Amino acid sequence: MLDIKKTNILLAMAGAAVLMAGTPVLAQDATAPAAPAAEAPAAAPANAVPAPAAAEPAAPEAVGGEDHGKMTPASMFLEADIVVKVVMIGLLLASVFTWVILLIKIFEFGALNRATDRFLESFRQTRTIADMRRVATSEEFEGNPLADMAAAATDEVELSRQAGLSVTGDHRDSALNRAQAAVSAVQSGLAKRLSGGQQFLASVGSTAPFIGLFGTVYGVMNSFIGIANTQTTNLAVVAPGIAEALLATGIGLFAAIPAVIFYNYFNTRIAAYGTRSDGFNAELMNAVSRNLDKGA
Repeated sequence: MLDIKKTNILLAMAGAAVLMAGTPVLAQDATAPAAPAAEAPAAAPANAVPAPAAAEPAAPEAVGGEDHGKMTPASMFLEADIVVKVVMIGLLLASVFTWVILLIKIFEFGALNRATDRFLESFRQTRTIADMRRVATSEEFEGNPLADMAAAATDEVELSRQAGLSVTGDHRDSALNRAQAAVSAVQSGLAKRLSGGQQFLASVGSTAPFIGLFGTVYGVMNSFIGIANTQTTNLAVVAPGIAEALLATGIGLFAAIPAVIFYNYFNTRIAAYGTRSDGFNAELMNAVSRNLDKGA
C-alpha cells in the first residue's frame, strides 16, 4: 500500500514537471502569430499611396481689378457717359470764365480808383466853372465816372448861358436844379457801367451746383442700370460709375463757390464806388453853387 502511494506521488511530480516544461513553449507559440499582425500596420504606410497635400488657399482677387487704386479725376472724366461729360465741360468753361472776369474786374477797379484819385486832385485845384469843365473834359480823364458827372454839370451851366438864360440871382436855383438833374442822369448809369460780368457770376453761383447735381443723378442712374444688367452689387462694378457721377457735383461746386465769392466782393467794390460818387456829387454841386454866387 505504501509503495502504491509513493508511486502515485512520483507520477504526480513527474506530470507536474512535464507541464511546467511545456508551458513556455505553448506561450511562445500562442504569442508568435501576434508579432506579424502587430508589424502589419507599421508596414502598411510604406506601401500606401501618399495623401495629396492640402491645397493652398487662393489669393483673394483685388477689388477693382488692375485699376485698383489708380482712379484719377482725368480717368473718371474719360470714362464718364457723354451726358456727364457735357455737364463737366460746361461747368469747367463756366469756371474758367469766372476766373477771367475776376482778373479783368480787379484790373478795372484798380485803374478806375487810380484815375479817380488823380481827377479829384485836379478838380479840387480849380477856381471857376470853366476850369472845372476843362479838367472834366480832358483826355486824361475820359470815361471816368466822376469826370463825366462834373462835365455834365458844367455843360448844363454853359448851355444855359448860351441859351441866354440867367444862371445867377433869382435864376440860380433853377440853374442848380438843371445841373443836378444832368449829374443824376450820369450817376444813374454808374452801377450799370461798373456791374459788367456780375450777372454771369450770379448765374454761375446759383445754377452750377444744380447743373452738377443733374450730372450726378444721371451718372448714378446709369450705375444702377449697370447693376441691374450685370446682376451684381460688387463694389468694383458700382464704384467707378458713382465716382464719375460725384465728380460732376464736385466740378459744379468748384465753379459755383468762386463765382459767389467774386460776386459779393465786386458788389462791395461797386457799392463803395457808388458811395464815393455820392460824396463827389455833393462836392460838385457845392462848387458850382459857390461859383454861381460869385458870378464865375
